Amino acid sequence: MSDEDSKIEGGGGAVKTAGLGDRRHLVLDASQSGADTGPPVTTAPASASSSSFTADILRIGLPIALQNFVSALVNMLATVMVGSLGATSLAGVGLGNQVFFLLNLILFGVGTGGGVFLAQYWGKRDLAGLRRSFGLALALSLGAGLVFSVAAIAFPAFLLGLYSPDPAVIALGARYLRIVGIGYIPTSLSLVLGLSIRSVERVRLPLAATTVSLGLNVLLSWLLIFGKAGFPALGVEGAAWATVIARFVEAFIIVTGCAVGRIPLLGRLGELFDWGGGWVSRFFRVTWPVILNEITWSLGITLYNVIFARIGTGAIASYNIVNSVSQLALVLSFGLANAAAVMIGKKIGEGQQALAFSWAKRFALASPILGLAMALLIVPFRLALPWLYALPAPVLSEAGIMLLALAATFPFKVFNLVLIVGICRGGGDTKFSMYYDLAGVWGLGLPLALLGAFVLGLPPWAVFLLTMSDDFAKSFVGVWRLFSKRWIRDVTA
Repeated sequence: MSDEDSKIEGGGGAVKTAGLGDRRHLVLDASQSGADTGPPVTTAPASASSSSFTADILRIGLPIALQNFVSALVNMLATVMVGSLGATSLAGVGLGNQVFFLLNLILFGVGTGGGVFLAQYWGKRDLAGLRRSFGLALALSLGAGLVFSVAAIAFPAFLLGLYSPDPAVIALGARYLRIVGIGYIPTSLSLVLGLSIRSVERVRLPLAATTVSLGLNVLLSWLLIFGKAGFPALGVEGAAWATVIARFVEAFIIVTGCAVGRIPLLGRLGELFDWGGGWVSRFFRVTWPVILNEITWSLGITLYNVIFARIGTGAIASYNIVNSVSQLALVLSFGLANAAAVMIGKKIGEGQQALAFSWAKRFALASPILGLAMALLIVPFRLALPWLYALPAPVLSEAGIMLLALAATFPFKVFNLVLIVGICRGGGDTKFSMYYDLAGVWGLGLPLALLGAFVLGLPPWAVFLLTMSDDFAKSFVGVWRLFSKRWIRDVTA
């Protein structure tokens, strides 16, 4: 493919015109910008940017938020069904899913790291760059899925033995993991495809595929776990087969939808695997911080669980209640962050740095406002805990105080989420995002939690507040980074 063929109209050239509604204005090629001091700011009409900002958020962010909501709701229902089989079954399936949790983090790191390139190449309308970026992300994701699938099928008991010494839990979990591992490859395919096509502003297909597959998962779980409508009662193995079938269906829907809808990511194998000229090392320079960020951050969150478990059973129960509430409250925030990554990355790719910076400031302002709105819903939600959970009064009381602490820090949490996942990653500033995130958890949150729990002997709610302190402290650094403009980096130049 020639250079001319690899560009869609509107990309390339040292000086080019970019359409925005019915207005046309001059922008500079992003390759003229410097990575260390921030790029030169270009001019963008305020009225044009205002007219498309809200519409783009609704068009991109709302389907992503709905997808996250459906996923959280279905996971809750599946947990309830497996939990009805007993604590051992729930523990075994939970441990089995820890293996997928690690794979999911790797896939998310590869997908969102590759999304930095995809959004900016999409802004340039550079099909060649778009397809080679997707091809490498796809190859890495399928490779990871294959490794995890082989390990889960061949060595399930060994893997679960790393988490638990309980032979009954390991035995049940191994039966679940050996089956569910079959679905890791189609899961890897659908996840990287879903993340990638979001970067080219196609968000409805992942929502449809997720909704259908998760709905099917719930139905098949009910049929196969309990033996309804003439199906055999398979228990935890039924839950595993329901998951595998649903994952294959999801992959089929999203691949078919991409082919029928002529998604621009898809091309000939030669285009997808055109990785010459140092392309692989260039790709990893941007994506490795995202992958490392996701893995090390998750390890920090795992240690928070260990701390509360060491405090006592009641403390970890309260902490788990608050975590479930937090995840539901963050659904809209994830949609906002993903919309920011796509919209800002695209504008940088188009060479519209001024518009990207203007939109980033709007996202930065909108995020704590959204966080405050959700905090006002979290506060009264604590009154519903006795009707939702059949747990001892001290556990629910502790959870209620933790929810107040969560509400107090939630605006800062949402700001940091949008800054890291949306603004900085969308702008190509992946190393700062990694340092920013890890310094908060490993440099502040964990040390303070350990100090409060095991040295000062603070109550669980106070330890929880210490784990949230990093969001408050980081936000000041985040504001500085935003206005420095050093996060604006054209990784495709």
